[in-house]
Amino acid sequence: MVNLGSYSGKKSLSTVTLLFKIPYYTQWGQSLLISGSEAALGSWNVKKGLVLSPFHQGNELIWCGRTSVPIAFTCEYSYYLVDDDRNILRWEGGKKRNLILPEGLLEGEVVEIHDLWQNASEALFLRSAFKNVIFGGDKNLEAETYSGALQKNLERKDSIVVQFVISCPYLEVGSSVCVTGSVPQLGQWKAEDGLELSHAGGSIWRADCLMRKDDFPIKYKYFRVSKVQGASLEVGPNRELVVELASKSPPNYIILSDGTFREMPWRGAGVAIPMFSVRSNDDLGVGEFLDLKLLVDLAVDSGFHLVQLLPVNDTSVHGMWWDSYPYSSLSVFALHPLYLRVQALSENIPEEIKQEISREKERLNQKNVDYEATMTAKLSIAKKVFNLEKDKILDSSSFKKFFSENEEWLKPYAAFCFLRDFFETSDHTQWGRFSHFSKEKLEKLVSEDSLHYDVICFHYYVQFHLHLQLSEAAAYARKKKVVLKGDLPIGVDRNSVDTWVYPNLFRMNTSTGAPPDYFDKNGQNWGFPTYNWEEMSKDNYAWWRARLSQMAKYFTAYRIDHILGFFRIWELPDHAVTGLLGKFRPSIALSQEELEREGIWDFNRLSRPYIRQEILQDKFGSLWTVIAANFLNEYQKLCYEFKEDCNTEKKIIAKLKSSPEKLLWLEKEDKIRKDLFDLLQNIVLIRDPEDSRKFYPRFNLEDTSSFKDLDEHSKNVLKRLYYDYYFCRQEALWRQNALKTLPVLLNSSDMLACGEDLGLIPSCVHPVMQELGLIGLRIQRMPSEPGLEFGIPSQYSYMTVCAPSCHDCSTLRAWWEEDEERSCRYYKTVVGCNDVPPSCCTPEIAYFIIQQHCQAPSMWAIFPLQDLLALKEEYRSRPAVEETINDPTNPKHYWRYRVHVTLESLLGDEDLKTTIKDLVRSSGRSFPVTVGSDVQENQNDIAGLVKKQIKNEQEKISMVHLNDHS
Repeated sequence: MVNLGSYSGKKSLSTVTLLFKIPYYTQWGQSLLISGSEAALGSWNVKKGLVLSPFHQGNELIWCGRTSVPIAFTCEYSYYLVDDDRNILRWEGGKKRNLILPEGLLEGEVVEIHDLWQNASEALFLRSAFKNVIFGGDKNLEAETYSGALQKNLERKDSIVVQFVISCPYLEVGSSVCVTGSVPQLGQWKAEDGLELSHAGGSIWRADCLMRKDDFPIKYKYFRVSKVQGASLEVGPNRELVVELASKSPPNYIILSDGTFREMPWRGAGVAIPMFSVRSNDDLGVGEFLDLKLLVDLAVDSGFHLVQLLPVNDTSVHGMWWDSYPYSSLSVFALHPLYLRVQALSENIPEEIKQEISREKERLNQKNVDYEATMTAKLSIAKKVFNLEKDKILDSSSFKKFFSENEEWLKPYAAFCFLRDFFETSDHTQWGRFSHFSKEKLEKLVSEDSLHYDVICFHYYVQFHLHLQLSEAAAYARKKKVVLKGDLPIGVDRNSVDTWVYPNLFRMNTSTGAPPDYFDKNGQNWGFPTYNWEEMSKDNYAWWRARLSQMAKYFTAYRIDHILGFFRIWELPDHAVTGLLGKFRPSIALSQEELEREGIWDFNRLSRPYIRQEILQDKFGSLWTVIAANFLNEYQKLCYEFKEDCNTEKKIIAKLKSSPEKLLWLEKEDKIRKDLFDLLQNIVLIRDPEDSRKFYPRFNLEDTSSFKDLDEHSKNVLKRLYYDYYFCRQEALWRQNALKTLPVLLNSSDMLACGEDLGLIPSCVHPVMQELGLIGLRIQRMPSEPGLEFGIPSQYSYMTVCAPSCHDCSTLRAWWEEDEERSCRYYKTVVGCNDVPPSCCTPEIAYFIIQQHCQAPSMWAIFPLQDLLALKEEYRSRPAVEETINDPTNPKHYWRYRVHVTLESLLGDEDLKTTIKDLVRSSGRSFPVTVGSDVQENQNDIAGLVKKQIKNEQEKISMVHLNDHS
């Protein structure tokens, strides 16, 4: 590239003028500028970018900027919305623009560049989910040789060369893009005489056209010619090119960068089910990666373009059923051995091992997953196969390639698993000299000379085969044009490989969760340490980037779990059990000075548990004196505080279990624990443990008796400050925080990203998600709009995934049966029927709800498999409550649900598949089409096919647009 700084002021270098134009509406105090890779555009320093000036052209506000550059100039650039101090307010989505000037320009000529602002949502269709899967064919479109033959005509004083440039990401192999319009060069709205564009690589098509100056203004539209759909004109009003011919230096060349081909928004559908919940004829006790091939077949047969899973990383922290929780990962890189198909480990499995597999399959083929028994059986069998063929596998070129590409995480993972089993705990603080990770210790642990090297290699071996099996399933999905959507958990287990290797990236004295919301009125405590974002930023979030790169090996889309955590996280002390006494990180605390100015001064009264004798008598009745004697001290008359050995939630639990007097409350232990927690949580302000002069208002502080006993002035002040803390003062901070971290995630891979934006949603969240091209989630029973009990799918925005339920709530059937009055309200207000509703969710009701979601404007409608099974009576034999995957109110929930019917049986159920397919088809959502199955290809004469189809469509296009030029 030319360094403009090196030629500045030297007249011997031939230059041309660039004139940038872009329509964009701004608010007062805002302006546009261009920042790019070369000095003329600021060398990516926005403060030094090219400032644009506005002018009105008809009803549009056009921003314009001019600069001189060498004739051989090339650069990358983007537009930015800035304030008066050139602080960035917004930037374009998608990739950087790439400017290459045409050959043959002469000294002093003017190149006018007409751009359109690139929204992040437009760039979504260039992500791998669309580019490589849904729109991907057997081969990519090849770029055509671009001719500059028109350049010799530039000497004509009455002509301008116009380069038409359009992005058309939806195009399959063998298709073409053309432009027709109001001038003869564009066919005068006759399709067969339109200008055919050349494919310039990626999704870009372009063509040069010589225009006479008296041709302007020009009206035009693009159309495409597809082998599947024939010729189709873009939607929307005519495009128009206006040129200021009366200016002192009219353009000689116009680059008309017209954004994306305009058509009806693409909409697709999908199915969601956890990997462990799948059932097939071949699996052993649990769904396995190779079962995904059957699930993909079911998706295709049902008209679905997507299969969504829960996290599939290894969660083997405790060696107990608690590890069934898929969001508490032992490693963010390793796959879970639970999903290994052991009979696929080798083609030469001995007969006795085959018989063992058969016995275990029969034993473990239960209603639900037996997590511990299944893990034990799979690892035992895998170890036997490993012992038979370890030398052959470990010496193979495919294993060596896998190892070299993954050793940075694979070695620490294998070492961690060895130490976890050796010390019989994953709490690495208990590992003596191995508590603190170092690369030197790691290399000794995984050394080929070590006595336990076979154990280390076994973990390599299992991960290698998991990689092969998931890769096989992922390749099959891509071939069938089905997107595999993974899940990115918000946290990691505090006893994990990641916290061992990278302790500086985590705040280990804290815990993450969520404030009280739809899922749990007491909030949630997930137990993960919060992130040290400041430390992570020092290497540009390398750990996150590596996670996303690893995930992209298998998935082409992903769900960002609890995306609100990238704006702010609900942080709890590590001694907390519930999720109530937390604060947001980052957040602007209430300072002691601020409170004192408002007349609030008794900070001990407000931040210590408010325990009075009458409260104890009310809660514990005749047991109050026993409770007081065991757990409390009377620090002044009728006023109590917790003793040192029970002044946290975890200490309370421990003391209830260990106290010599526990027999007095044994039968009421759960209630007493809850009541003691209520006493501990009876505060108004939470004092910052790191700065005693900072405070945070307790969530729902008005519900506490501590608040109710305050004077009216204090109540009014605290209510106002509470509202300010939770809903006002943090918005700019949280927006800024998200814009630091989320773009790194999105740019770390080519996957399509969706954000789970449920819960207490700050007002900055949805604008930021829209700006970044992040697709949100809409669950009808959890509307984000205030004042609604049930969401209205027909009013959802396009940039959403809509679903009737999700893994964190009850299924359609169970939800219907939970609350009879609520079902009546739904039946009346949503279904529109005043009759008494059925007591259960009948197939007709399920059909209505699923149809609602299919017809929603949302880009994706994704349905839990259980909700789809509710469409047919024979799949409703299992009690509805047993179909629920997770209970967010129970931190020790057993994640073990399995579909009670095999994938093979569902694939054979033509009635169910036809019902679902008709729902998808009638809603106008896209169907997966296997390349070659419905298309007659003629690769030898594509040009002839295009001309023939344009001619066939001439009448249709001409009828609509023939008179537009008049």
